[in-house]
Amino acid sequence: MPLDRDSLTMERLRPVFTFVVVIWVIQLANFALGYRPNLWLGLEPRDFGGLIGIPMSPLLHAGFKHAAANTVPLLMLGGMAAMASPKRFIEASVIIVLVGGALVWLLARGGNRVHVGASGLVFGYFGYIVALGFVDRSFRAILAAAAAAMLYGGLIVGVLPTDSRISWESHLFGALAGAAAAWMLRKDNGATPHVT
Repeated sequence: MPLDRDSLTMERLRPVFTFVVVIWVIQLANFALGYRPNLWLGLEPRDFGGLIGIPMSPLLHAGFKHAAANTVPLLMLGGMAAMASPKRFIEASVIIVLVGGALVWLLARGGNRVHVGASGLVFGYFGYIVALGFVDRSFRAILAAAAAAMLYGGLIVGVLPTDSRISWESHLFGALAGAAAAWMLRKDNGATPHVT
């Protein structure tokens, strides 16, 4: 039985909603444990124990305000990325988390500094959506890029080192990883087509 438009939309958005629910479940557990999981599982640059933070840090937050501040843009930009490129959304998310996280691990401020939060993924989705408009040039991708730029263009300021408590490195490297994901997953990736 074919899916109707509403069912298809919900199916495409399910990974984003699921991720946000997981963030909030982990936030409650993190709070109950006195935020010790941030120290155990956060991303600590150039510390081999901090490598676990590459995949885990987007799930961890410094408090309820931090988690709430990431929830709305994560739903909005994650939803836009899922709708603009439904077949490549999961792959793009993995690239953003791993590449952005690896760059933070390699190049961000260290010295017992632990980076946590989904804002790197938020900036990654922003970079992905905007780059997708240039790379794909489909009506859907260009529309999503224009909407992301109009709604969240102010995010660009977040890649600047304006507050020592904020991981601007996660923002910058997330955005760069998102743009790289759009390029890596583009429809015309230079592969030779198979003729049958």
